[in-house]
Order: sequence, then C-alpha cells, then structure tokens
Amino acid sequence: MVYAIRLFVLVGALLAVFTEALAQAPDKTKHVGYLVWSSYGARGHLERALLDGMRDEGYVEGKNLVVERRYVDVGDLEQVRAAARELAALKLDAIVSTCSDSTAAAKQATANSSVPVVMAYVSDPVGQGLIVSYSHPGGNVTGVASQAEDTLPKMLQYILEVVPAGTRVAVLYNTGNPAHPRLWQRVESAAKERGMVLERIEVSKGADLGPALDNFGREHLGALLVLPDDNMTYNRRGQLIELVQRQRIPVIFGAREFVDIGGLMSYGPSLASNYRHTAAYVDKVLTGTRAGDLPVEQPTKFELVINLKSAKALGLTIPQSLVLRADEVIQ
Repeated sequence: MVYAIRLFVLVGALLAVFTEALAQAPDKTKHVGYLVWSSYGARGHLERALLDGMRDEGYVEGKNLVVERRYVDVGDLEQVRAAARELAALKLDAIVSTCSDSTAAAKQATANSSVPVVMAYVSDPVGQGLIVSYSHPGGNVTGVASQAEDTLPKMLQYILEVVPAGTRVAVLYNTGNPAHPRLWQRVESAAKERGMVLERIEVSKGADLGPALDNFGREHLGALLVLPDDNMTYNRRGQLIELVQRQRIPVIFGAREFVDIGGLMSYGPSLASNYRHTAAYVDKVLTGTRAGDLPVEQPTKFELVINLKSAKALGLTIPQSLVLRADEVIQ
C-alpha cells in the first residue's frame, strides 16, 4: 500500500514537471502577414505559389504556420497603409509585401519594430528608397526584386518586331505608381537610342483606361507598351485586354497573365516563380537572419510569351525568328 502511494506521488510529480516543461517550451508556429493591394480573385494564384514555396521550406498552414492575410480589394493607398499598421500591431514574425506600395506601407508601419518585411516583386527598390542597396539592403526590408526596369529595352524591341516599320508606339503610364517615373525614363532612353519618340498615355485609375484607349486611334498610334509592376493594370487585366482587343491594338505586357487571357505578348520574369522563391527569404528571416543582411535577389530568367491566336485576330504575322525565341507560344 505504501509502495503504491509512493508510486502515485512520483508519477504525479513527473506529470507536473512534464506539464510545466511543455508550458515553457517555445511555440514553433510562425505567424506571417501577407499584404496585398488587390483581390484574391486577381492574385490568388500568387498566394498559392508562395504557400507552395513555404511548404518546400517546411512550413504548412494549419500546422506550424499562421498566415494573417490583408487583401485591400477596394480602396486607396491609405487603406493599404491602415492594413499594414494592423499587421504591424500583431507583432508577427514577418510580413510579406507584394508590390511597391504595399512594401512602402509595411516598411513605414514597422519602422519602430524589428519585424522583417519580405517583398515578393518590386521594381527598382533602391531607386524607390525601400532599401539602401541590393547587396546590403539595411533596415528591415529584403526579398526579391522584379528587375522590371531592365526588361523595358527588350519589351520595346519585341513589339517593334511585330508591327510595321515607322509605327508610333505609346506607353501606358500610371501617374499614381511610385515606380513608373523611373521606368518611363528607362524606356524613353531605350527609344531615343533607336531614334524614336514615345507617346505617353497617362492614367491614374481603372476608369481612365477606356477614355485613354478610345483616343488611341485618333492619335494615329499603332502599338502600346504597358509599363510593368503596376497594381492597377494587373488587377484589371481582364478589362484592359477587352479594351485593346476592341481597339485592335498590338500590346506588349510585363507579365504572362495578360497573354494567358488574350493579350498579344509579354516579356518579364515569372511572377509565380518569384512568389514561390520568396518563401526561401521568409524562411531565412524566420530562422534568425536579419533582413538588412540578406542581399535582395534579382531574377535571372525572363520569359517571352506570344499568343498567336491574338496575333491573327489583329492581322499580324509574328516573324518566325521571334516565335523561335519565345519561351512559350499560345496557339
């Protein structure tokens, strides 16, 4: 009887120690914010790419990963900043930003904390003041850049290869996009090297697209280059494709998602690949590496995608030399 009592007391003591140890053990679940100035419908495939990458790194939502999502579907930049402040108040392990504006908002919201911000796709982050340099970002922002500024000469070259010589080319420019002034300078410089003068079509909201493109024919313009890294055009890509098809405008875009739904051609890095690779950066900051010490990565692979069905509808014949250079041809 005495032995049984002693055994009971011993087991009780061991259970108490074990329970206390569990209570003191660190929670291995990571909490990550995800800030998007868009709807899930427009960008859900990019979130899925990011989560696929997180699984590759050993993080599974519902097991050891909690994702705090903030999709700002309808609203202005101030609402993006408000969403960023909400995420910063949660004291997360990291915040993933998805464009120039969301990165700037997340950086501002976390200015007085140590929460790292990992950008998934941003053009010219140095020029925009988001990081100090690619090799030594400094501060709390790192991640993957889009290198959109370096794709513009090629974009201009490719659209010129499919339209008649002497065609006047316009550039769709979002006056509210902080990256577009520098992107415009880059493409304008590339045009001057060719002895060309580009026409700039300025828009600031989705409602501007229709009137802007209605004037396209009246101005005797023959081709359009849509500046990349732009939330407004990307989120409204269905509307934009419908408008350019109605006006029969040959257009080159910076992302294949436009071509998949009927756009003529695109040149740029794969957004889905960028988002998936962003997970490796998230893992590094979650395991203790300072964001400011992680060099920002730039894409090394760019894809040229051509939609031959769209070319036929426009009455264009894509040169065989260009078709052979394409990474993917949609029949």
